Amino acid sequence: MNSKSQMTNYKKMTPEKILKSKQKHVGHWIRVFGNYWGFRIWNLGIFFFLTLLVFTMGCQRDKAGITVAGSTSVEPFAELLAEEYMRKHPKIHIYTQGGGSTAGIEAVRSGVAQIGMSSRHLSAKEKDLYSVMIAKDAIAVIVHPKNPAKDLSLAKVREVFAGKIKNWKELGGKPGTIILVTREEGSGTREAFQKMVMEKDAIALEALVQDSNGAIRQVVGGDPNAIGYISLGLVNEKVKSLNISGVEATSDNVIAEKYALVRPFLFLFNGPPTGEAKSFLEFVMSPKSQKLLFKEGLVPVLAKSSGG
Repeated sequence: MNSKSQMTNYKKMTPEKILKSKQKHVGHWIRVFGNYWGFRIWNLGIFFFLTLLVFTMGCQRDKAGITVAGSTSVEPFAELLAEEYMRKHPKIHIYTQGGGSTAGIEAVRSGVAQIGMSSRHLSAKEKDLYSVMIAKDAIAVIVHPKNPAKDLSLAKVREVFAGKIKNWKELGGKPGTIILVTREEGSGTREAFQKMVMEKDAIALEALVQDSNGAIRQVVGGDPNAIGYISLGLVNEKVKSLNISGVEATSDNVIAEKYALVRPFLFLFNGPPTGEAKSFLEFVMSPKSQKLLFKEGLVPVLAKSSGG
């Protein structure tokens, strides 16, 4: 279309239609550049994470110990277990660091960390790593405690996070714009949610992006119209977990295989673990530690491992 015919068309349009047309084109390019730069920033984030991890390890070389890095979902439980382990072994220090599952995989692959943490299944290209499932976790879909919503089907959750359902009144609740809260790219929780809930649909671009389960919990706990998803083990009184298709998100329902949104918590190694890393893994898989994880809301597992 030449500029003259385009100008003629604009003259036939109302000011409101002209604005809407321009917004549509601007919105398209915002999404294109947003997705491009979002991908670049995410990769840059992993680079800085690994650099920081190397610097931290360099500052602490005089202390005997191991570094455990990766999933922010696994991190609080790994910290809890590390504290227990260090009480028994006071000369050893275990350094735990978040950063996301993908960052943890890269950290252990590059040798920056002795143990990686992942809250999702490994992809085909990542299965050369030696993995051990230390527990199972459920992903809880959470809302503010004052939100009257109690139960959503998996299909409805998908429509909500895809931006197809935008108001709580469409779900039988009080009128109010739904505020979506999601994890960042590279998060194991987000990748598991994408696979189990969203399938081929993308999470809406207007969703607020947070870098940890704790951050999502804080946002949702402070906004009656917000909805997000976090590790079941991190649900507390500040938020409320929704039933999914009539099934409550509980450890018992995970064990009974009734609750659908279940993912693994993995420890990853560059080959079969040895030395202090092996000792810590054996401690984590012991009955006492598995009982502690159960008390914290996770589901214990038998020792299962796989190597590349």
